[in-house]
Amino acid sequence: MNTQQDKGSNKSGKSIVLVHGGFVDGSGWAGVHKILTNKGYNVLVVQNATKSLADDVATTKAAIESANGDVVLVGHSYGGVVITEAGTHPKVSSLVYITAFAPDKGESVASLIANPPPGAPVPPILPPKDGYLFLDRAQFAASFAADVEPEAAAFMADSQVPWGVEALTGAVTEPAWKSKPSHYLVATEDKMIPPPAQQAMAGRAKAWVTEVPGSHAIYVSKPEEVAEVIRQAADASVE
Repeated sequence: MNTQQDKGSNKSGKSIVLVHGGFVDGSGWAGVHKILTNKGYNVLVVQNATKSLADDVATTKAAIESANGDVVLVGHSYGGVVITEAGTHPKVSSLVYITAFAPDKGESVASLIANPPPGAPVPPILPPKDGYLFLDRAQFAASFAADVEPEAAAFMADSQVPWGVEALTGAVTEPAWKSKPSHYLVATEDKMIPPPAQQAMAGRAKAWVTEVPGSHAIYVSKPEEVAEVIRQAADASVE
């Protein structure tokens, strides 16, 4: 049983807001949420509809507003675009990108993936239907969740959330990483966002970089490592 004494390690007093990416919902953060709440952090998980960037930013800002104190804003994959746009909110103290897109002004997921380098893995995104995208279920585990337990990866494939083309093409207006300290976890075995692209975006954002072997779904497969990067961001300004 967790006692209040067990939960006494949050010295920062900050809240943590977790933002999921495309094709999934916030439930994938369950392991990270458990670890951080057990360490005494107030943690909110945003449930974005992923229909449009504007709507997802509005939903995320509502979560930021409802959080106690300053906020460490965390995004996975497309969630990185959301936190880049929403992170200019005055309550946000820092940003954490978990194998995520970190666009500059005018960039979107669509523009960032438009010209993959030769030999880079090609995500198995199916042609859009009625304005929404899905990953090929048969290739989902290999491309998105290769190190996730097979039954869980199969469930993720079968429970995909439609990702709106409008979200994919939504462009950032003012990147929060230009004014807020940033941390970036590079998943070195990612088949969705090539690790060199992750490194380039992290470098451009002048982020503190942590490399961890893992798939695109590293937030599911290695919650301890992900939670530690978030904890470091939360405690960075604490003496």
